[in-house]
Amino acid sequence: MPWWSWIVIWIALVALSLLFFVVLGIRLFRQFMTTVKELGEAGERFSRFPPAPADAGLPDPASGLLAPALRGSAVFASPAQVRDDYRASKLSRQEGRRLRRVQRKADRGQPQALRDIDFR
Repeated sequence: MPWWSWIVIWIALVALSLLFFVVLGIRLFRQFMTTVKELGEAGERFSRFPPAPADAGLPDPASGLLAPALRGSAVFASPAQVRDDYRASKLSRQEGRRLRRVQRKADRGQPQALRDIDFR
């Protein structure tokens, strides 16, 4: 093998490695630009807040109850008010589950549990 063949081999290896790095760089740049574009779209989408309801926290004239409070209003509320709201919503959820359970058992013709029967 003549001496100049080693030079040709090394030039080919360096050229192929440079070509590989250029292709890899182009691919990385395209992925980066896609990521930046998607981040911009996500920023645009999440920068718009939904309008707040106008009557939040005001008494409902029909029922006399308060309308649901805005999200984050618990930060400025008293701990006793937050605790009462939590207990009320917890009891409401439990009552809803009990009513669905009673209805489901009635639909299936199953006997009701004593704890599910409303004695009030």
